[in-house]
Amino acid sequence: MRQLLITAGLLLPLALDTFALAAALGMAGLEARDRLRVTLVFTAFEAGMPIVGLLIGRAAGSFLGVWAGYGGIAFIFLAGVLLLRPGQDEKDETRRLKLLAHARGLAILDLGLSISVDELTIGLSAGLLGLSILLTVVWIGVQAFVAAQIGLRLGNRVAKEFRERAEWVAGVALIFVAVALLALRLAKL
Repeated sequence: MRQLLITAGLLLPLALDTFALAAALGMAGLEARDRLRVTLVFTAFEAGMPIVGLLIGRAAGSFLGVWAGYGGIAFIFLAGVLLLRPGQDEKDETRRLKLLAHARGLAILDLGLSISVDELTIGLSAGLLGLSILLTVVWIGVQAFVAAQIGLRLGNRVAKEFRERAEWVAGVALIFVAVALLALRLAKL
């Protein structure tokens, strides 16, 4: 039950971040075929990067021992802080995303890597916290697919301020999850 609650606490912020990015891409007016391709890239990278992070986190967790949980909490907090940073110039970022949305071949790797850094950090945290790889990856993949589809379809209808607010809320939510996990861990002392 503990693992399920922690995983759920990590998913909402990730979904908000994925939605915000997909909504920015949705402004490009992608055709259904391109929306599906972009969604599959989002899903593949967002589900794949936590595996890398989990494996690194598990190895680091073995080394860190009882301190591993604190390391996981620190990385969740860091992911939240990174989402609160001011974004790049909106016009330049939107232009870059539009180009990436139509990219093919190896160029699509840039899109995938640019959207999955948060998931790498969350995967690292999950590994340090000892969460289930299967549960974490499946739920991150599901949220990525759903959030990307909704964001791509609503991109033109969602205001820029809403997308930016979604990223801010995601950052605050991750920080809240980190603080809650820290409080629970300290309460066990």
